[in-house]
Order: sequence, then structure tokens, then C-alpha cells
Amino acid sequence: MVFATKNVVAGLGEIGNPIYKLLSKHLLCVGYDIDESLVNKKKLQKYADIPTSFLHICIPFNEKFATNIVSLYEKFYPKVIVIHSTVSPNTTSSLQKKLPIPVMYSATRGVHKRMLSDLKKYTKFYAVEKSAPNQKQAAAEYVKLLKKCNIKSKKMSSPLTLELAKIVVDTTYYGWLINYAQLSNMIAKKHGVDYDEMWQFSDEIHKFLGNRPKMFPGFIGGHCVVQNLSLIDEEAFWQIDKINNMYARKVKDAKSIAKKYTKGKQSYDSK
Repeated sequence: MVFATKNVVAGLGEIGNPIYKLLSKHLLCVGYDIDESLVNKKKLQKYADIPTSFLHICIPFNEKFATNIVSLYEKFYPKVIVIHSTVSPNTTSSLQKKLPIPVMYSATRGVHKRMLSDLKKYTKFYAVEKSAPNQKQAAAEYVKLLKKCNIKSKKMSSPLTLELAKIVVDTTYYGWLINYAQLSNMIAKKHGVDYDEMWQFSDEIHKFLGNRPKMFPGFIGGHCVVQNLSLIDEEAFWQIDKINNMYARKVKDAKSIAKKYTKGKQSYDSK
């Protein structure tokens, strides 16, 4: 089979590997990672001369993020770069100024341990800078790519809006909700009452109004909720980390209690 272009997924971790698997079912896709043990070197070499249409960025965000993406651009020379990683505000805008091709942001939603199925379940939001060259064509091609993979898509007005959405209304909001569960569990323990029985009082309220969600009082571990606080660095949000650590000190089973609740439901260690 002759292929006109290929997709490249850079970073084959908990986000990149599922995205690579999903794209590979429908398109020519190769994976790349600094950990060579994760890379199919024969496939990468076989299709090395085929032009890259989309370079999908799934590497962790750090102080070298921009430098790493420029290096990846110079390695694969894609027509479009799509960032799937969680990043600090204005990262996409900053990168767009450094590169001559469209740079898109498309935040990822889902739980890591079931990310492949979650990718197909959630709408994939995306945004592109208005100053990007050929931005309308890039957006249209990205929508076609997602449609081929049976993924719904929706455009946001700007990458900044989507960058903030991922941090503020996804991981950080999730952390706030868990904090309240932690605090309410400590109060239940203090007074010797059952946490689940106490929360029954909110069941019908949440059913009818949708504004009394019961969360489960586990310790926030993993590498998303707390770590993403540093990407926006709002002082008030750091209360999530403080309450989480206080909870671990005061509740002996804080780090194991989640196992009681999270079977098929929530996962604090892999959000």
C-alpha cells in the first residue's frame, strides 16, 4: 500500500501510546520517544521518507518543552503540530511565534488506565491561533483525521481558552471536589458517623439539581491533579495540595481508602 503522508506521535507514555494505537487503526502512524525501547524502529525507518502531515505532541510539559518541540519539528518537518499534552497558559501562542506551520492545541480528557476507550468517548476539543498560517485548512484536516478515528470534535475560540479549560475546569476542579470529600470524611470520623450514610442526604438533591456531587475521600496521588497546579500557579489553588497532605496525616487509611470506592468509578492516581 502506498501512503501519501504519515502521522507521528511524539511521546509514547500514558497519553501518547493510546493516541498512537487509535490513529494506527485508521491511518499510517509511527511513534517516536526518547526511550528507544518504546519505539518500533523498523516501522519508523520504513516510513522515514514519507512526509509527515500531523506531528502529535504527547510529551510531558517542562522548562524544555518549547525547545523539544522545535527539535521535533526539525526532525519530522510536519505540516501541522497538534499538542495533546497539558500545558501552561499561552504555550501554544508562544510556540506559534517560533514555527512557520500551524500549531494547534487539543487537550486530552480521560483516565490513564482506560485512555484508549476514553479518547473515543469524549469530544476532542481543539483550537488554533488566528495568526497561524493556513489555520482554517489545518483545522479542517484535523477534524477529518478525528472523524476517521470515530472521534467527535469541537473547536474553541482560542488555544488559551482550551489551555485554561484543561487546568481550571478539569484537573483542578476535580481536586477541589476531592478536597471537600476529604474534609467531610474527617468530620464524619471526628463524630463517629458513617461517611456514606451521611452523604445519602444529598442523593436526591443531586438527582434533581445536579449540584451536590458525592466524591470519594481518597488521597490525591498520581501525576496530574496536584502537578498541574504549577502550570497556572494561582495561590488559592495550592490549598488543594495543602488539604491533601493534611488529610494524609490525619486519616490513617487515606492512601488506601480510594480502593474501596474506585472500582470502575473514579481513580485519583490516574486522572
